[in-house]
Amino acid sequence: MNTQDHAPDALSPYCAVFQATVELIGRRWSGAIIRALLAGSTRFGDVLSRVPGLSDRLLSERLRELESAGIVSRVVYPDIPVRIEYRLTDKGRELEKIVADIDAWNARWQGDVAAAAQ
Repeated sequence: MNTQDHAPDALSPYCAVFQATVELIGRRWSGAIIRALLAGSTRFGDVLSRVPGLSDRLLSERLRELESAGIVSRVVYPDIPVRIEYRLTDKGRELEKIVADIDAWNARWQGDVAAAAQ
């Protein structure tokens, strides 16, 4: 891959790395989980309660995927009972700007987005 592939003014029509990233972050519930974790480290049940409609199974699956991608870290505290917390890594916290940009885009185009969702 040459440096021209990443120049902001020379976007290629297709980039496999970009596509894989969008599919990871855009996978069902991933964005909501990332957004919930932007508030700080939290336990599994806390994430579940912050994201209405998210099932235990899907949360477990998405946390594993995001952990595999280096976006989320799982911290195990050897208390009795064992306590597990999830937090965004530095890589994951960098998504905060993207979340804010999506919020800003949504605020500008809210009517169009709401109409498309119906």
